[in-house]
Amino acid sequence: FDEFTELHGDRAYGDDHAIVGGIAKLDGQSVMFIGQQKGRSTQDKIKYNFGMPRPEGYRKALRLMKMAEKFSMPVITFIDTPGAYPGIGAEERGQSEAIAKNLFEMSTLATPIISVVIGEGGSGGALAIGVADKMMMFEYSIYSVISPEGCASILYKDAAKANVAAESLKLTSTHLKKEGLIDEIIAEPLGGIHRDPDEARKLLKNALKQQLEAVGKMTIDQLVQARAEKLLSFGKFKE
Repeated sequence: FDEFTELHGDRAYGDDHAIVGGIAKLDGQSVMFIGQQKGRSTQDKIKYNFGMPRPEGYRKALRLMKMAEKFSMPVITFIDTPGAYPGIGAEERGQSEAIAKNLFEMSTLATPIISVVIGEGGSGGALAIGVADKMMMFEYSIYSVISPEGCASILYKDAAKANVAAESLKLTSTHLKKEGLIDEIIAEPLGGIHRDPDEARKLLKNALKQQLEAVGKMTIDQLVQARAEKLLSFGKFKE
């Protein structure tokens, strides 16, 4: 992105560093960027709460989405979180309400939404900025309702059976593409994103440009209708 201008605060309680957002340009086109960040150093991880957003983070994200809708800017979200923060303060400030409100509003937001899982997509914490017209995942990222370790602890009473749980959860990009839950898998450089971040950025930029072009060919009414049909198609199961 070029010319990124960060916007802060939810206008209700405060700012949440776990979610960063603002206006940017992608090849000259103005977009609203919203992303989750975990941090790399210990100090940054503490600052960003290890990528676990609080209610004010999700409300900030929604404020920026509504601003994007007002000014006819596409919304691009980057997902990388183990889940929404489950602390007492977050619950007291309405964590579940903030997530539910985002799901509700994003389902009918009158502007294009493109989401990318860049690392870890954990449960409602990911969904709260992931209701999109186009959902993409990096090749080795994961997207799931619960971590394999958590699932194994609940179902098998043994976290060591995480590999069994992971197979059942079908949390990889390949599985999710096959099930129709995501639209595109973005290839990663040899060895993964961390081995060649510059090449990963190029691959991501190209994928975003292609998807922006695709959604740009639709009217807003067509876009919202297609989004609704996509959401209603989820939940299929086999006997």
